[in-house]
Amino acid sequence: MPRDAAPAHGVAEARGLFDGEILRHAASASVGKLVDLRGQAKNPVMFVVLIGTVVTLVEAVAHPGTFTWSITIWLALTVLFANFAEAVAEGRGKAQADTLRNMRTTTEARRLRPDGTEERVPASELAKGDTVVCETGDVIPSDGEIVEGVASVDESAITGESAPVIRESGGDRSAVTGGTRVLSDRIVVTITAEPGHTFIDRMVGLVEGANRQKTPNEIALTILLAVLTIVFLPVVVSLQPFGQFSGATVSVVVLVALLVCLIPTTIGALLSAIGIAGMDRLVQRNVLAMSGRAVEAAGDVQTLLLDKTGTITLGNRMASRFIGVGGHPEQAVAEAAQLASLADETPEGRSIVVLAKERFDIRERALGEHSFVAFSATTRMSGIDLGARHVRKGAAESVKAWVLEQGGSVPKELDAVVGDVARSGATPLVVADGAVVLGVIELKDVVKQGIREKFAEMRQMGIRTVMITGDNPLTAAAIAQEAGVDDFLAEATPERKMELIRTEQAGGKLVAMTGDGTNDAPALAQADVGVAMNTGTTAAKEAGNMVDLDSNPTKLIDVVEIGKQLLITRGSLTTFSIANDVAKYFAIIPALFVATYPQLGALNIMRLHSPQSAVLSAVIFNALVIVALIPLALRGVRFRAASSAAILRRNVFIYGLGGIITPFVFIKLIDLILVALHAY
Repeated sequence: MPRDAAPAHGVAEARGLFDGEILRHAASASVGKLVDLRGQAKNPVMFVVLIGTVVTLVEAVAHPGTFTWSITIWLALTVLFANFAEAVAEGRGKAQADTLRNMRTTTEARRLRPDGTEERVPASELAKGDTVVCETGDVIPSDGEIVEGVASVDESAITGESAPVIRESGGDRSAVTGGTRVLSDRIVVTITAEPGHTFIDRMVGLVEGANRQKTPNEIALTILLAVLTIVFLPVVVSLQPFGQFSGATVSVVVLVALLVCLIPTTIGALLSAIGIAGMDRLVQRNVLAMSGRAVEAAGDVQTLLLDKTGTITLGNRMASRFIGVGGHPEQAVAEAAQLASLADETPEGRSIVVLAKERFDIRERALGEHSFVAFSATTRMSGIDLGARHVRKGAAESVKAWVLEQGGSVPKELDAVVGDVARSGATPLVVADGAVVLGVIELKDVVKQGIREKFAEMRQMGIRTVMITGDNPLTAAAIAQEAGVDDFLAEATPERKMELIRTEQAGGKLVAMTGDGTNDAPALAQADVGVAMNTGTTAAKEAGNMVDLDSNPTKLIDVVEIGKQLLITRGSLTTFSIANDVAKYFAIIPALFVATYPQLGALNIMRLHSPQSAVLSAVIFNALVIVALIPLALRGVRFRAASSAAILRRNVFIYGLGGIITPFVFIKLIDLILVALHAY
């Protein structure tokens, strides 16, 4: 049996792939599914097996016999095992949904009346458009947008992240989710969800799989399996007159058993579980897909649009070097830059202090009488005044103008140094001590470690990566080259993003992107796979077809890999199933007719004990192989970055060849066990 399953991660895996509670629920659910004929009919392959089971049951009651009852029991088990595979996949989702349900509370909301006074009402009575007040310790009663205030919010119940997050009005981080808790301050929230349609309600429905619809590829494969089943029907039925003509007895029970063994029951039994498990793997990584279509589309993505900040780079510019001008040494630049940055609590300011310490061992010292000058958008500078000494750092043009006002002059090489830093993709900050320009600080966007290798893997799979940034083209080009992306879009606006997506789609490509702001909503809606950040606006989350609860833009790459893993798993098990059918055909047919046609002895390589043991062994194998492949269907075939041709070769070699060899080995083994037990 192929053993090529990928390890699963996340909250669901903490309970184990086969948690006892899930198994008990799946066992009872698999029996209950038997009476749901409408549900059974949605899977045509297994529906044929169910009808065959009923036929053999009638035959067993009318003409009792060990062989007939054995076939009937194992056919019934085949249907139960198929239902069990689906029930286990659904059960894992339901277990996650139960965790989410625990977040629902009977919270009272502090609703604001039109006159500004408060009234306490149950959260269930809140309507879209109502305004509520939440203060320290309050549970946010429903989904909404902050219209006033800023607060620290505990979202661990949704994201699993223990660190609180800041939510504030007027930005892309104004959305709040019902069931989360305010840890500090006061906010006023306008409700954006109707009762029963909150984000938590949607999460519960999605992870339970209640809204899961078959994807186009899954529908196409179901139709193909149904056609193969229909093709085998006349083939098997024709064996009855053929047997009578040749003098061999072929009973109805044997015909049903033969049909079940030859139709693609393995993939038919596991197809639904594979789709459900694909969405489950996304949930394990804290990503919610609004439909199975989105997961499958992720596997077919050919163009990835990735934001530079937070995805490709760490998100904060860091000081990388000091450059002296006008004959001043680097140490003098570092000393002045460190002084000007002591009160700068931004990541950039902190990095300047750290770099000065690492390069020249410049540490904080007693400053005496001093005053810090904070950065402002007007001056575009910050610094420190030490008595008569005035140290400044900031944008080149601002510092140059300030130096000239102080009566100083600007070194001739300054513009060239600033230009070189900018062309390299970094940001230049000029440092001045009074009327003297000392030099330049280089601030660089730090590319994430390993991201270049990740993009190389994407390229190997035929996926084109495009970096989206608001930087100027020179800076964008330098970072794109360092990161190893295939292309970039500089000075990006919502309109330019939309234009790029539509251009790619016009060329027949599927596009995926991430976003968190209202201005990203049009592009998220246009993209084939739009992953919205949970920290983003309601508009962004409504526009996307996936929501990343961790709000990690890099997660888009994981989403694509999970989508491809879903497609690879489905393709691998389909190959294995069809190869199984070919092997079972050559195992059973020669055994049935070798007595009448000795010439078939050349094909009877397995030398099974008797026609009856051959048929029963094949039926038993057909049922047990479904159980054996459930872990692989749930975990998924291990994903490896490779071209389509390489994946196809690996698929044929492992699952095609394995699908042919496995039945010969295990059917023979089962036959030997039946003989040893004197069953035949």
